[in-house]
Amino acid sequence: MMRRHRWAAVAGVALMGLCVPVERLPSDWQARYYATFGEPEWTEAPASRAWQGPVPSIDSLCPPEMQGWRAAQTIDGVQLPAVPDCRPDNPWDVAAAVKGTNNVSHGALMGSKFTPDAVEKGEDRDGDGDPDVIHIRLEVMELNGRSPDGPFVVPQFEIAPGITPGFWVFAPKTRGMTTVDFESLEAHHAIRLPAPAIRVEAGDEVSITLENTHYLPHTIHLHGVDHPWRTADGQGNDGVPMFGEMAPAPGRSHTYRFTARHAGTAFYHCHVQPQAHILMGMQGLLIVEENRPDNWLQTINIGAGRVRVPSKAVSERYQREYDLHYLEIDPDLNDRIQHHTDPRLISRSVHREYDINERVARYYVVNGRSFPYTLFDALIIVDRDERALLRVLNGGTEEVALHLHGHKPLIVARDGVQVPASAQIQRDVFSIAGAQRLDLVLDTTNDGLNAYGPGVWMAHDHREKAVTTNAIGDGGDMSLVIYEEFLNEHGLPATGAGLQAMASRFDPAFYRGEVPVFSGMGLPQLDQPDVRASALPAPRTVGFWGGVGLLVWALWPRFGRRSA
Repeated sequence: MMRRHRWAAVAGVALMGLCVPVERLPSDWQARYYATFGEPEWTEAPASRAWQGPVPSIDSLCPPEMQGWRAAQTIDGVQLPAVPDCRPDNPWDVAAAVKGTNNVSHGALMGSKFTPDAVEKGEDRDGDGDPDVIHIRLEVMELNGRSPDGPFVVPQFEIAPGITPGFWVFAPKTRGMTTVDFESLEAHHAIRLPAPAIRVEAGDEVSITLENTHYLPHTIHLHGVDHPWRTADGQGNDGVPMFGEMAPAPGRSHTYRFTARHAGTAFYHCHVQPQAHILMGMQGLLIVEENRPDNWLQTINIGAGRVRVPSKAVSERYQREYDLHYLEIDPDLNDRIQHHTDPRLISRSVHREYDINERVARYYVVNGRSFPYTLFDALIIVDRDERALLRVLNGGTEEVALHLHGHKPLIVARDGVQVPASAQIQRDVFSIAGAQRLDLVLDTTNDGLNAYGPGVWMAHDHREKAVTTNAIGDGGDMSLVIYEEFLNEHGLPATGAGLQAMASRFDPAFYRGEVPVFSGMGLPQLDQPDVRASALPAPRTVGFWGGVGLLVWALWPRFGRRSA
């Protein structure tokens, strides 16, 4: 009877082999099967030498109206050097930020998006040739929120092709519409992620007024910059509700005041329900520059990135300066503003239903963009034999492992405190905790230590998930340290197949997982259905004798032990 059952089991397994694909077997069983019956034959997979989908036009990536912004020019006495960036800052914004919106001509003010009181610069109290009384006004804006007029978000700000998480951001006080024009849903250039980097000089009397144009209360906390807990008139000045002040309600304003005594890279952010508001985008760099005579600062740097008019102190030691602001995004939090238009429902969803302990980041940005949009205005553009100052902020909750290919920068300051020369560390990976700031010196001397030579070198967070967008690479906070000789006339990388090789990454379908991985790279597209059908062997089942053979092989040790 036992023998009959044994042979029935053998026959059953062998018959099942007629239906079981080899690929479904355990790996050691697959190896035994192929060793006995031979490997399957593969056909030549056709290669994709070019992206077959839409190729973005240069005009769509680097708009023609911005080409004039790149030229060297003088606006109201402010000298702006030429820049090669694909999407440079609006030069009228820069001029107004340097001179003060209350000091520029009407034409310059109209060329910017600022209101006349957005950046007011007053008297020169110490007689050194530059203003010492600075008043900055910020508003609160929503990006990619639900529209009551249709199934779309407005004003729109894409961090990557087709990717529009919801944000709340601080923005310089602006005039007119929040969109480009009345026919567009796109946010105009001054309203974006991250909040603008702010620059003042040590010793300046600074006022920052938050005009709360939002539907929820907000504050500003001056994180890492010298400020009193309470102003002379008894008003709270630390931005922390309950303990120091009442958060300004919608339609109200509050002014924060300080006279910074030390230069350094600091941080400003909302401190109302910080587990949500900071991560919704309410954060920006706050830099206190060293005091110098006739030092007119670019007080507002829209979107961070290149500082087009560096301070006197920076220009003494460096040829370039860049603000780099990193942040990870959990759409489970950010997209909650796209589910409702009622502020009460949004508040309940964001402040009560979202559980930060279950936070899972899906997007990673530097200066508000993920690759390939980092090519627009988040590149670190350098030249041979020069020094650039990088001011780096990690505005998220996860550690950033910043890695610059081809270079080993030097840490000269941490959290706004200068590092003594004897303790300065040179490395190619920097661990940056949440809310931490590093000042790095990037030396492009080709000596094998500071730099390996000119090229197109990646700059990214070396945690592998950080170079993905919604778990799809290439994406995330990947940017470049790129030498000017490797830029084309539009400010984009001019290497290899150029834009053709990256074209698929500008297609929103790529980040939906609908585009083959190797599109445009001259490699077999083995994940494309029509290619898979022609390149891969037909599905192969174990078969009758294969099933018998595998069963005998699997049971042979037991039979061997029994016979012994």
